[in-house]
Amino acid sequence: MEMGHSGREAPFFFMKPADAVVSAQPDQVVTMPYPTLTNSLHHEVELVVAIGTGGSDIGVNDAERHVFGYAVGLDMTRRDLQNDLKKQGRPWCIAKGFDHSAPVGPITPAAQIAGIATAGISLQVNGQERQTGRVAQMIWNVAETISQISRAWTLQPGDLIFTGTPAGVGAVVRGDVLCACVTGLQSLRVRLE
Repeated sequence: MEMGHSGREAPFFFMKPADAVVSAQPDQVVTMPYPTLTNSLHHEVELVVAIGTGGSDIGVNDAERHVFGYAVGLDMTRRDLQNDLKKQGRPWCIAKGFDHSAPVGPITPAAQIAGIATAGISLQVNGQERQTGRVAQMIWNVAETISQISRAWTLQPGDLIFTGTPAGVGAVVRGDVLCACVTGLQSLRVRLE
């Protein structure tokens, strides 16, 4: 979900295949190959929710007990493909779901984090700030997001939910180094090759 849009329109979701996820170890710089089929790869920094206890039709008040932990992640997008597909009214799975399109930092157990609902979220590219915001700016908070998704799909332990991105989404090129941060979580560093 995108952050900062006006109103509370119904949320929408998309899925990424398992091979999209690239898990980073603490202090590791993840190498991500620049994907094929695009000349416009864009970054979107997001809070990632790791599900610990699955379920379906989860109520908002029960949602947080299904969370194992949190991480920072990048939702990488082949923006030129996405824009073309949107114009044609076609699904844009190929623009979002490709190998290495979802780098994720180390997961921190929820019990070890205080204040995730108001945490800062940011992204730097080559040391220059591109995105900055707060988790509290999401249109749908974490509990509401879990509840909504669980109405459409049965959540399983190990599922990862990317929650939304602040303003400042933009293109990156080969050689760029991205540093994604959420207050209280270990950062994620990705180098494009």
